[in-house]
Amino acid sequence: MSHSPADLLITGCTVLVHDDQERIAFAPDAAIVVRDGRIESVGGAAEVAATGPAAREHIDARGQVALPGLVNCHTHAPMVALRGLAEDLPTEEWFNDVVWPVESNLTEKDVELGARLACAEMIRAGVTCFADHYFSMDTVAAVVAECGIRAHLGEAYFSSQGPQGREKSLEFALRHRGTADGRITTALAPHAPYTVTDADLAATAELALEHGLPVHLHAAENRDQTDTSLARHGLTPIEVLDRAGLLATDLLIAHGTGIIDRDLPVLERASGRTAVATAPRGYLKFAWPDTTPIRALRALGIPVGLATDGAASNNSLDVWESMALTSLIQKSTEGDPRWLTSRQALHHATLQSARAVRLGDSIGSIAPGRRADIILVDLTGPHTQPVHDLAATLVHSARSADVRTTIVDGRVLMRDRELLTFDVPAVVRELEDRLPALVDRSHGRRIQEYDT
Repeated sequence: MSHSPADLLITGCTVLVHDDQERIAFAPDAAIVVRDGRIESVGGAAEVAATGPAAREHIDARGQVALPGLVNCHTHAPMVALRGLAEDLPTEEWFNDVVWPVESNLTEKDVELGARLACAEMIRAGVTCFADHYFSMDTVAAVVAECGIRAHLGEAYFSSQGPQGREKSLEFALRHRGTADGRITTALAPHAPYTVTDADLAATAELALEHGLPVHLHAAENRDQTDTSLARHGLTPIEVLDRAGLLATDLLIAHGTGIIDRDLPVLERASGRTAVATAPRGYLKFAWPDTTPIRALRALGIPVGLATDGAASNNSLDVWESMALTSLIQKSTEGDPRWLTSRQALHHATLQSARAVRLGDSIGSIAPGRRADIILVDLTGPHTQPVHDLAATLVHSARSADVRTTIVDGRVLMRDRELLTFDVPAVVRELEDRLPALVDRSHGRRIQEYDT
């Protein structure tokens, strides 16, 4: 251990740790030493106080729990600009009548302001990394670089854009991979099997393998899509991905509530590393009959990360809420109060979410050598006391507003609820000025047609 001052010392907190069996445990009265963006050590506060080290910055975290930063495994960050615009609608009308007409108005400035607001919202809610799938992603990458959050970014494309859509997605992924001091990773981002042709899906799989890039897309989002795909092609959306070669890549599938029993052997024999992102609030809102089959996927060893989708469907980028809802909806769906437990929910929110975005070796747990993506949660409020079961308190009693401090790569982005890298009122004012032009649908255009 170096004797020069550490960059950051956090003392007095209880730390969520993973044992060698990946079970959740809690270490009380701990100290975390951070140096050069990484966690140098996690030990007893008394022992660290006795032996040093001095630190440039010290946080006294008594009464708080240190967790790995949460990961939003699938979202469309700039869509916060459309929060609450398309309410109480079935999926098809939501896309065709509101969202896709409005998105035909999007400018780079709208994307920038939406991304700023989204990153501010996520940092305040303890999200330290997000996987984004959208347009004008150069703009989103610039916001990420400036504000200090971590992100896994993909430039979305439809086959209706012609070959340049796919080429732009590749060019973005190669140019931004490893930027923002390594905080940005990238993926190829075809929209979905119902908007991207088999030929484009197959070409994407080849490009992913050739360039060592993962792929992030929507598939089997709901049961209607699966039924329509079976009727039209005799294949489920998962089987369509398999035929295109995408299950041989590192693949992140958004939603998957339409994954059915016949898909499970296909996923099990896949040669690539598949992960699924679940965003349960939106499924409730759209009245979809099913949710992500987490139990079946976990039995195959497929990590399921937590997500919010975009704020146009979810109204929120609150992964904390996704964690609680995932636990509750899984209990209800499976008819089993023992699944998913609070500890399992915390595992999905930490290590599994990190794996879903291909960062399982660097984030997702608080341990020496990991990147210092840490959040401090205040449990002194009346709604979180007394604590009989700390995991249950975190998942079912605490809220994202109890996150006091958010740290990414050892840099404090929010301290005592104060954002340090954003001027939120200025962003909101500028966005409000642009809203009339953004939400105008009188032109009759839409960027795509939803027909599943």
